[in-house]
Amino acid sequence: MRSASSCADRGREAAWLKRHVLSLKDFEPLARKRLPKPLYAYVSGAVEDNLSLGQNRRSFEEIALRPRVLVGVSSRDLSFSLFGHRYTAPFGLAPMGISALFAYRGDVVMAQAACQASVPAIMSGSSLIRLEEVMAAAPGTWFQAYLPGDMHHIEGLLARVEAARVETLVITVDTPVAGNRENNVRAGFSTPLRPNAALAWQGISHPRWLLGTFARTLLRHGVPHFENAYARRGAPIVSRSVERDFSDRAHFTWDHLATIRRRWRGQLVVKGILTAEDARLAQQHGVDGIIVSNHGGRQLDGAIAPMHALPEVVEAVPQLPVMLDSGVRRGTDVIKALALGARCVFIGRPFAYAAAVASSHGVTHGIGLMQAELSRDLALLGVTRVADVGAHCIQRPAVN
Repeated sequence: MRSASSCADRGREAAWLKRHVLSLKDFEPLARKRLPKPLYAYVSGAVEDNLSLGQNRRSFEEIALRPRVLVGVSSRDLSFSLFGHRYTAPFGLAPMGISALFAYRGDVVMAQAACQASVPAIMSGSSLIRLEEVMAAAPGTWFQAYLPGDMHHIEGLLARVEAARVETLVITVDTPVAGNRENNVRAGFSTPLRPNAALAWQGISHPRWLLGTFARTLLRHGVPHFENAYARRGAPIVSRSVERDFSDRAHFTWDHLATIRRRWRGQLVVKGILTAEDARLAQQHGVDGIIVSNHGGRQLDGAIAPMHALPEVVEAVPQLPVMLDSGVRRGTDVIKALALGARCVFIGRPFAYAAAVASSHGVTHGIGLMQAELSRDLALLGVTRVADVGAHCIQRPAVN
């Protein structure tokens, strides 16, 4: 049973969030103050000149909504079905690597909050908490994998994921090599982190993070490791000499995906598709769904914004559920993506900030904000069900 003081603390935190965090974007400046500079740079940054990062947001701003009036919107239904599950709203939590480093037990925190709210969540393969622990805490969480071009390692991971009772496996396909994240280098971030005086000062100068996240993790669980890249435990998150090897991903091909499809009996989703050509190939290889994504602008700078790619992907594979991530920040963004044919969208950075600021309370508050925005925006649009959102709800920019 929770103590009276614990319940009071929860109440005060909820009240504080209600006053100070009115939208998802309000979490970012709070997280920037709380997190050491290298960690904030990892979450916030993209690659090179941030062209794709900026375009991701502009692609939503280019689309206008076409509201209808006097249709009766006193009740709205945000729910939708996907892969045999009924979710309360057509948005979910995108996979965020090393989330247990910017929030205590971050992977569990985010997965549990999503599970309790009945929205989808995807756990990252670059996570620091064992997949089995997250699945026990939040059954139904999807698992995202970065796979090498080596069937021996792939088979081992698939067996482990299956044993953990994962139902939906998401394979990210846009990371054959690591992106050129210059901002990480400038901020002193690397994986693993390299102990040095500058990093130590970042910890000391951010005592809430140092004591509440890092020291707490060390005392209770030891040095975090990359736990889910393979069937076995991976590299530690802090090391002077260990290097993470990304080169094996360059060997991963459609042939490997075909073998995985034969081996994997659950739902198979491919994340990182941006063209109709690859969407059709994914369908031919038996995938159950596609996430249109440019990795939040964190891989190829200048890659097409997912909102620009979405219509051609939906047209290419009308039988498949097509989803989207990268740049979603508002309820109106969700509506615009649905109007272009997406079944649901995933949101990454804002929920990472929410977890960093206020753990599970922050993530729950963020989910609630998005649900409230989406419900209100539907009413103002003159629509009562997300299932009724379509191309008639938007005006796309004129083509010169």
